[in-house]
Amino acid sequence: MSQPLTTPPPVDTAAEAGPASPSGGTATRPSGRVGLVRLLVTNRKATAGLIILTIFILLALAAPIMFPGDPSVIGKYPLSKPPSLQHLFGTTAKGQDVLALTVWGSRASLLVGFVVGFAATLVAALVGLACAFFGRVTDDFLSLVTNVFLLIPGLPLLVLLAAFLPQGSGTVMFVLVLTGWAGAARVLRSQALSIRSKDFVAACLVTGERPVRIMFAEMLPNMASIMMGTFLSVVIGAIGAQAGLEFLGLGNTATVSWGTNLYWASNDGALIKGQWWVFLPSGAAIALVAFALALVNYAVDEVTNPRLRALRSARKESA
Repeated sequence: MSQPLTTPPPVDTAAEAGPASPSGGTATRPSGRVGLVRLLVTNRKATAGLIILTIFILLALAAPIMFPGDPSVIGKYPLSKPPSLQHLFGTTAKGQDVLALTVWGSRASLLVGFVVGFAATLVAALVGLACAFFGRVTDDFLSLVTNVFLLIPGLPLLVLLAAFLPQGSGTVMFVLVLTGWAGAARVLRSQALSIRSKDFVAACLVTGERPVRIMFAEMLPNMASIMMGTFLSVVIGAIGAQAGLEFLGLGNTATVSWGTNLYWASNDGALIKGQWWVFLPSGAAIALVAFALALVNYAVDEVTNPRLRALRSARKESA
C-alpha cells in the first residue's frame, strides 16, 4: 500500500487556524471527511468494491429467510448431485445444499473478518497514538513489543494458538487479533508521529487540553484515511486466515463458514472425486470478498495519495 498524505486535508485546516484557536481547526474537520467520502463515492473502484460487499452482506443477513433451518443437517437432500434447477450449486456427499452452506457461511466469515479488523485496528491505533504522543519510555517499550510480534512467524503462531486454545469463533478472533495488530501499529505510529509535530497539537498542549482528548479528538480524526486502509487490509487477512485455520481443522468444524465448508469438502474427497461444485463456491466467495475489499482499499489510497491522484488527473487530461 502506498504511503498516505503526511499532512491530510483536515490537519492543514487545523494548522491554518493558528495556536490561539485549536477548536476552530477541529470545527472544520468534518468537511474534509465529507470530501473524502464524496471522492470515494465517485471512484469507480470503490463503487464496484462496495457493491460486491453489499451483496454479500445482504445475503448474510437474509440467510435465515432464504434457507430456514440448519443447513448442515445430513441427508436432507440427494447425495453428491451436480448443480441443477433444484439445487443451483449442487449437493455435498452428506446430502447438504451447497448454496445454503455458502450463504450461511458468509455470516460467520464476514463477522469474524470485520470484528477482527475493527479490534486489531483499534489496538494498533491505541499503540500508535501512545507511542507518538508520550514518546520516550512509552515509545521505546511499545515499539519493542511491536517488534517482537513482528518478528514472530505469523502462521506457526496462528497454528499453535489455535491448536491449544478451546475451539470456537471467539478463539479464532482472539488469535487473529493477537497476531494481526503489530504491522498496523507500525504504520499508524508513523502517521501519528507526523501529526504530533503539527502546530494545532502544540496549541492544544499550551491551552491545557487533556492528553486523552488530544489523542482521540484532535489526532485520531486526522488519521481517518490511513486507518480505513489499515482496517480493510486487516479484514482481508482475517477472512483468509480464518478460512486457512478452519481448512486445517483448527476451528470449530460444527459451525458453518466458508472455511469449514472447504474443510468438509476436503474430508469428503470432493476434489479427488471431481465434485468441483462443493468447494468452488466457498473459495470463490473468499476471493470475491477479498477482491472487493482490495478495490476499496486501493480507492482510498488513490484518493488520499497525492502522487496517485496527480497520475489519475494526468490520465484524464491525456484521454
